[in-house]
Amino acid sequence: MNKTITIGKLKISNDLPFTLIAGPCVVESRDLVFKVAETVRRISDNLGIPCIFKASYKKANRTSISSFMGIGDDEALQALADVKKEFGLPVITDIHSAEEAAFAAEVADILQIPAFLCRQTELLLAAGKTGKVVNIKKGQFLSPYKISEAVEKVESTGNTNIMLTERGSTFGYSDLVVDMRGLVVMAKTGYPVVMDSTHSVQAPGSGKVTGGNPEFIYPLAKAAAAVGISALFLEVHPDPKNALSDAASQLPLGSLEDLLRTVKSIDEIVKSGEEFLAETQLI
Repeated sequence: MNKTITIGKLKISNDLPFTLIAGPCVVESRDLVFKVAETVRRISDNLGIPCIFKASYKKANRTSISSFMGIGDDEALQALADVKKEFGLPVITDIHSAEEAAFAAEVADILQIPAFLCRQTELLLAAGKTGKVVNIKKGQFLSPYKISEAVEKVESTGNTNIMLTERGSTFGYSDLVVDMRGLVVMAKTGYPVVMDSTHSVQAPGSGKVTGGNPEFIYPLAKAAAAVGISALFLEVHPDPKNALSDAASQLPLGSLEDLLRTVKSIDEIVKSGEEFLAETQLI
């Protein structure tokens, strides 16, 4: 049976209309997150799509020692707190160590476990103990069948507010692929399944910074909606080429509305069909 995650008035489930999770990769500045949040909120309101604002308050998983990591933990979290207050949006942010969990939970509604840390027991337990929603990104190295073990670690804390995110699987040395069957497999846990269509187009290990193929963001988002997802995760930026992180894989902010219109149409068709509703009950 599909589980429903509740954040205030927002409800997220595999058999409900999809939720948007969107924002820049990292808090580059207060001005940037405000600009993106204002646009994301306006578009989501116009289209009637529930929305969560995403930005990492710091980036610990960078390719190069010279890569931008953040503006400072306190300043970045304050910027996210201000976004919540100004725009009334729930906030999701990454944590990278058990010590960060309680600190980030003071602001974040959802604590995100980065894909490369999805097996870190202490991190999962610490996130679970905060009582906040925990979004586990499936590791690039992990079978979708094995994500249930990460789920069990969070559940062991008594926290069943869990979401699972697909972000591609390692294919060779510098590429990722998405097996849409993984969305179905992860949905068998009953927890909401999220499609991250921006990290899934990355080309890791292709240089001093992670490369990407953003032309595939659209088709992956549409394909995932056709399978059935609870949320669509998109990193968006006003000027991706000059972003301080994930410049090669973020969606231009100006393209967001067009993509969402298409995904919403697919989502409505799929979830209104009796066949889909029957499938979700089987899952």
